[in-house]
Amino acid sequence: MINTLINELVTYGVRTGLVAPADQVYVTNQLLELFDRMEYTLEEITEERRLADILNDLTDYAFAHGILKENTITMRDLFDTKIMGILTPAPSVVRRQFSAIYSVDPRLATEYYYKFSQITNYIRTDRIEKDEKWVTDTEYGPIDITINLSKPEKDPREIAKAGRAKKSGYPSCLLCMENEGYAGHYSHPARQNHRIIPIRLDGEEYFLQYSPYVYYKEHCIILNRDHIPMKIDRCTFKKLLEFVRLFPHYTVGSNADLPIVGGSILSHDHFQGGGYTFAMAKAPYDRTFPLKGYEDLTTGVVKWPMSVIRLQGTDIERLTSAADRILASWRSYTDEEAFIYSETDGTPHNTITPIARMHEELYELDLVLRNNITTEECPWGVYHPSADLHHIKKENIGLIEVMGLAVLPARLKKEMALLEEAILGGKDLRADEQLQKHAAWAEKWIGGHDITKDNIHGIIQDEISKVFIKVLECAGVFKQTEDGRAAFDRFIASL
Repeated sequence: MINTLINELVTYGVRTGLVAPADQVYVTNQLLELFDRMEYTLEEITEERRLADILNDLTDYAFAHGILKENTITMRDLFDTKIMGILTPAPSVVRRQFSAIYSVDPRLATEYYYKFSQITNYIRTDRIEKDEKWVTDTEYGPIDITINLSKPEKDPREIAKAGRAKKSGYPSCLLCMENEGYAGHYSHPARQNHRIIPIRLDGEEYFLQYSPYVYYKEHCIILNRDHIPMKIDRCTFKKLLEFVRLFPHYTVGSNADLPIVGGSILSHDHFQGGGYTFAMAKAPYDRTFPLKGYEDLTTGVVKWPMSVIRLQGTDIERLTSAADRILASWRSYTDEEAFIYSETDGTPHNTITPIARMHEELYELDLVLRNNITTEECPWGVYHPSADLHHIKKENIGLIEVMGLAVLPARLKKEMALLEEAILGGKDLRADEQLQKHAAWAEKWIGGHDITKDNIHGIIQDEISKVFIKVLECAGVFKQTEDGRAAFDRFIASL
């Protein structure tokens, strides 16, 4: 059995280009060592099985023969990544290949690198395929929704063991360059099959990689070589614009640099991008306005549930300077009538979520105004999803959501299936412990639909999409009302 499995894996490596013919014997011997085998017979493999199935069988063998000590999800992931690390070429090899292809066409280079990240199992395509995704038309255009199932749930035993484990300062976080080739442990994923690509932005060293969870097509991360905190400033705008100059087929943005309105990792400077056209990119100007001193740029407010100023132009330096002007003004801006405070007791509240892309021949920079003030009534944030929406989305509204793609928690997959069953069965939603939190929401729309077994899934998807629009409107500092529009115009007049 193990002889055939090793043959299968090596054959997969050769067929996909991970293993050069000259390295075939070497890779085979490394696998024999890992599985504690002294004998080996070359077999002809004619069936092309999924990599996930081959790795699953290899991991089962390792557990059955005492090579893998615990049969938990975390330990299986650590072990099958170790297996793939044997097949994965060295960083220098991958970087040379990327550079050679990039010199011909940047798009071909990213396509090569994305495919590479899949065939090494760094991006676990078998898990990504389980994600539920749909698109709903709204007043702001088509909005993307995804219920992400790519991150496996932790076994309680693993959580307990991770809590007892000695904390390591290496790598400092999940985004550090030192993750490349790292073996991992209970509280840190293995990365033996991980390779990163060096790039320079505004004279600084960054690395390009893909997200292993792929919330959208070619979901990439651009990380600073150094473990330094996130910061939105003039340099950020220039780096984002330089990135789309290097990769004009990609969008790139940065989470804000303050808690509540920022991303999940504020300790390491990084951006996110990819080869996907987000709903925000399709949104038109609601109105334009002249920005004094930057009349050569097209400047305006975007028709979007959040508060967005869009800049378009041909010169990176001009766009950078204009964005820096707007940021500086917003950092210090207070409008008590609109309940916008730049700071309270010395704690800053105003910042920006910036997004860059190419729009035909123009550089385009979207500046999303953010404010993270809290009150006793709104401890999660005044400009955060309201409590009545938490049954669908309670987490921070970060860069990806800002651009119009909802990343909803995996729990919703099961809860929505139960909700469908309960509605079709005429059950009392408030009597069900798992569905109580959805009852008030569902009761508002159930009567407005002619619900059948065939259409209920689509109806629930559309209703979830409506909730996400409300979530984005909650996160907007200037509301979609006459008063909100007037308040937005007051800020524009201050620029």
